[in-house]
Amino acid sequence: MKLIADPARLSSASGTFEQELAARLHWSSAQDAAIEQRVADILADVQQRGDAAVLETTARFDRLTAASVAELELTQAELKSAHDSLPTVQRDALAAAADRVRRYHAAQKKACGESWSYRDEDGTLLGQKVTPLDRVGIYVPGGKAAYPSSVLMNAIPAQVAGVPEIIMMVPTPGGEKNPLVLAAAYLAGVTRGFTIGGAQAVAALAYGTATVPKVDKITGPGNAYVASAKKRVFGQVGIDMIAGPSEILVLADGTTPPDWVAMDLFSQAEHDELAQSILLCPDADYIAQVAQAMHRLLPEMPRAEIIAASLSGRGALIHTRSMQEACEISNRIAPEHLEISSREPHRWEPLLRHAGAIFMGAYTTESLGDYCAGPNHVLPTSGTARFSSPLGVYDFQKRTSLIEVSEQGAQVLSRIASVLAHGEGLQAHARAAEMRLKSS
Repeated sequence: MKLIADPARLSSASGTFEQELAARLHWSSAQDAAIEQRVADILADVQQRGDAAVLETTARFDRLTAASVAELELTQAELKSAHDSLPTVQRDALAAAADRVRRYHAAQKKACGESWSYRDEDGTLLGQKVTPLDRVGIYVPGGKAAYPSSVLMNAIPAQVAGVPEIIMMVPTPGGEKNPLVLAAAYLAGVTRGFTIGGAQAVAALAYGTATVPKVDKITGPGNAYVASAKKRVFGQVGIDMIAGPSEILVLADGTTPPDWVAMDLFSQAEHDELAQSILLCPDADYIAQVAQAMHRLLPEMPRAEIIAASLSGRGALIHTRSMQEACEISNRIAPEHLEISSREPHRWEPLLRHAGAIFMGAYTTESLGDYCAGPNHVLPTSGTARFSSPLGVYDFQKRTSLIEVSEQGAQVLSRIASVLAHGEGLQAHARAAEMRLKSS
């Protein structure tokens, strides 16, 4: 059977465009009830029995038997050995990617992650103290694929933020460890690592066990079990986000080779069948060329079946009236990855408000951002870029307000506070402020 990638063909000029677009964007985030119940049971079991529950679930789900959780811990020597044993080309690529990611996040910290204060005209000090979290957990998917890039993107901003303890959880089904993942952990500053995955990993991080330390925040992607577990432990610990299917939206003016755009659309479609790839373009002939390129290139792809299912089920090639309108539609979609495939990317970028990351120009394929450009590849999905940001140094810091009121300042602020406190019926608040007033 010949596979066909058949994304929906839409036109913004159509009277039914809004309904057609909404139908294409829709996906259900509802989890299977059985998964939710199993996750709830695992969390409760780990919370109650700690290490013993972790060992049992790891043996059951990952086919990895150990006498103690300590046997599942990755030593620093093991991480270093994995790094040192990599082929030179892999070791150099990993080091280059880590360096670029670290430099970007160092600049990010300088720009928005440092304490500040000022004194007003009465000598009152006001400011904000920025403090790194004490301990964070990062989840790195394992099993069918290995993601060293996820290690870099989660651990490095935590390290740059100044987090002293970074605990990595990575499943190793059947005990098979990926050396690239371990090497990335070594380069990224992971302090402890465990070969534990799934809901039990999230539970161990959230509640702590005799062996696994309790963390303050959990970041990183995972399967339905991990996503459900993160939602359930939120409040006990912080989490980064609940990620939906991967997305790419390409704004094209017709100046980029169609093969390049077709492959960029493939780059997200190959993640899974629910991933979404959308092209917005005012040139109908160019859209046809991209479609032809997709048909031609699909048989060459090892993950052709997934790509075909993704593009046919959730992909779209949208003909717009103009690039300006394409930008407006893009803002409504608020995609995870947004490519401006144009000779004039800086002309259109000011019109784009909502996206996880914007990739400007024909040479800036999204895949470079996934691995080595520098900015974080953990991005908001499912339209949440309207109000959410990429993972960054700020996710591994907390902010504390600083207030030091001078005697002179208290004469002004106490009067204001007194009036407002009485208005709210909180007399002790008012009295506490009034006691700081000088008697006239």
